[in-house]
Amino acid sequence: MKSNLPVDATRIAQDIEALSEITEPGRPWTRRAFSPLFLEGRAYVERRMKDAGLETHIDHAGNLIGRRPGRKGVGTLMLGSHSDTVPEGGRFDGIAGLIAALEVARSLSDRGIELDHDLEVVDFLAEEVSPFGVSCIGSRGMTGQRPQAWLERMADGRTLADGIAEVGGDVTTATARDDIKGFLELHIEQGTVLEREGINIGVVTAISGITRIEIIIEGRADHAGTTTMPFRKDALVAASEIVLAIRETGLELSKTPGHFTATVGEFAIEPNAANVVPSRVRMLIDARAEFAGDMELFSAQVERIATQTAERWGVTIAAPERISHVVATPCDAGLLDILEQTAGRSGITHRRMASGAGHDTGWIAKVAPAAMIFVPCKDGRSHSADEWAETNDIALGTAVLFEAVQEMDRRLSEES
Repeated sequence: MKSNLPVDATRIAQDIEALSEITEPGRPWTRRAFSPLFLEGRAYVERRMKDAGLETHIDHAGNLIGRRPGRKGVGTLMLGSHSDTVPEGGRFDGIAGLIAALEVARSLSDRGIELDHDLEVVDFLAEEVSPFGVSCIGSRGMTGQRPQAWLERMADGRTLADGIAEVGGDVTTATARDDIKGFLELHIEQGTVLEREGINIGVVTAISGITRIEIIIEGRADHAGTTTMPFRKDALVAASEIVLAIRETGLELSKTPGHFTATVGEFAIEPNAANVVPSRVRMLIDARAEFAGDMELFSAQVERIATQTAERWGVTIAAPERISHVVATPCDAGLLDILEQTAGRSGITHRRMASGAGHDTGWIAKVAPAAMIFVPCKDGRSHSADEWAETNDIALGTAVLFEAVQEMDRRLSEES
């Protein structure tokens, strides 16, 4: 590891370790949004923000913000991620980026570096899917993109609006931020590209779009022992062929420029009895694409696969239905340039890549310049208890953030 980094790797490791200890007993690393443990973790983060000289508050959307005033008050540069976790698997996902942002603020103060812009370190509320069944609640709320209907969603006898109030927010005072001049987020890759290629930093070009497509196959229930093989209308056999065809289609699209994945993640069979030929299957496809054109090609191919499979097996397949569709969000070209130049000057290896997962950056990027960097994680594991990232890798990424935020500040000041 480089010995002359402008950030303190020891502090980073200590904070990540301290947060990892705030978890449900026997369920590492579980600290879900809106839980007492989440509030305990937040209290720790807020103490560390105050130790760094940051002014802290909870905004209307329930985000914890540590603010470092700038010399000129000409807008806000923002860094951050999230402190909530998925069940049994979130030691670094979100936490690494949040602590990296905090370390940038501390390192600026250590060196007496003042920015023209205000600097905010943000712990976004509920980036992961929350007990209310929705995610990125804080970043959507901050930017005016949280659906009003969400506030009435129920969990544990309370509405989402109640939950936001319990963490210190106030949805009745909601106003969308319009002062954000730039946002950066560090995150573990949650994949194997950086580790496999031996590269320090991933410069994220876009947050891939996510489309979910439902397919329902209607066959015919028959006796498994007496109905001869040629005369069956087996919904599961047809569904199996579709699953394999979706994988092959996804593999072909993944060979083109840009990120693409396709997964059948939900699958239900009826009547689900050992001695009955399956009569109905429902499956849900999760497809993710960096480029909208790839998603349209995939959707068209899914329709063809469904039609051909229905004809071949004598089953009925309704037109595949898009249950949800979120287009890809590109990161800001100017910030990508700053990140690449910063890494290059420091001799830190880097490559461009898209994110296949969703992040708060995707919502901030819809209203302000935003970008991300990835750092390697062991074996690409994430959302599991085995999730791990080396402190040295996180520190290198934090060093890039440290230099990049100063370059952002300088360029924006020159433009204004």
